[in-house]
Amino acid sequence: MNEELKANLGNPEMLEKLYRDDRQAFKAAFDKILPEIEGTETAKFWKARLQYDFSPAGLKALVFPEVLTVLVICVITGFLIKIPALFSLSYPDEIFYWKNAAIIVFFGLVLFTFWLNKVRELKKIIITALIFLIAVLYINLLPSDSQGASVKLAYIHLPFLMWFTYGIAFTGFDFRDLNKRIGFIRFNGDLVIVYALLAIAGGLLTAITIGLFSSIGLNIEKFYGEYIVMMGAAAAPVVAAFLIEKFPALVSKTAPVIAAIFSPVVFITLIIFLITILVTGKDPYNDRDFLLIFNIMLLGVMGIIIFSISESSVVKNQKYNAIILFALSVVTIITDLIALSAIFYRLGQYGLTPNRLAVLVSNILVLINLIMIMINLFRINFKKKDFSIVEMTVSKFLPVYLGWIVIVIFGFPVIFEMR
Repeated sequence: MNEELKANLGNPEMLEKLYRDDRQAFKAAFDKILPEIEGTETAKFWKARLQYDFSPAGLKALVFPEVLTVLVICVITGFLIKIPALFSLSYPDEIFYWKNAAIIVFFGLVLFTFWLNKVRELKKIIITALIFLIAVLYINLLPSDSQGASVKLAYIHLPFLMWFTYGIAFTGFDFRDLNKRIGFIRFNGDLVIVYALLAIAGGLLTAITIGLFSSIGLNIEKFYGEYIVMMGAAAAPVVAAFLIEKFPALVSKTAPVIAAIFSPVVFITLIIFLITILVTGKDPYNDRDFLLIFNIMLLGVMGIIIFSISESSVVKNQKYNAIILFALSVVTIITDLIALSAIFYRLGQYGLTPNRLAVLVSNILVLINLIMIMINLFRINFKKKDFSIVEMTVSKFLPVYLGWIVIVIFGFPVIFEMR
């Protein structure tokens, strides 16, 4: 897409066609080449169009049919999330949400994506419907009482499988395109930012609403929490996706700044964390809970690195970001090696379990990916390579994660006989 844009800068009809064919890829490619063409009239026009300001004039762009469609999708998502309250289930509500919450949220996002991209091909619709149907049937047929570790691991990994399903829909079923994959990652970073803003606004609205009704003697906390808050939380990702699509300027400049701030902060925090482990004598080798927290932290840092890489490619000061990300990847590799040594130690002491095997392989995959990222960041910093090489590294490794997720969800319960 980058080369196509450059080749057609003087051809407005072709640029419009490229934009309509794949808006996400167009936006990602435009952001990447913008520093090279910033002074041209074409760049000024498309920058104004893609980064249309969120203002009273911009609000006029909200047309009733669009808002109504998004509202319908939100209502469908909210209805599905409240199935336990509407129908009597044979197991506790918590189990229902363990099994189905991620499916419902990503179903809403896929519906929105299909509507936005005007997906009409029956084959794509059927394939997507089958994926969701298989996921629903499989996860709900797993034992709901006395779940073993292998079953719980299937619950934990299912949201990631649904995320990949959303990614396939988002990229127009062209998940093999590495640029579209990185565009999807970047969009998810934007989605998290807007969702967080909506959550803050929703929290304030909840506090005000409950306070107002309490002042007249009506206690609506339980109803409001169980229905409005829960349904709103499930539907908010759809609203966030709509806002990003309708008003790209909301996050087009914010996300790279957040990435630039978070990377050094996480780097410093990780250094302090490792020093604190040495000082306090905290032991991941014999403390199971600490090792679990250690691994969750490691995955979180990995997520921040990937998000920062996707956002750093569209900013001008890439050198600073590349140095910070290189340092962060080195420290994260050290952290991962500590976690792996603790896992191997516990395997030797206590034997193989579904949890230990899942954590072991996950850490190995993260380590391999981190080493690949670190090598490419080294090449960017010291061999003047383009930032796109590290983006491609992230994109290429996604199917590896997908393969492992499928094995855990569908293989572990069978291999370990639901234990």
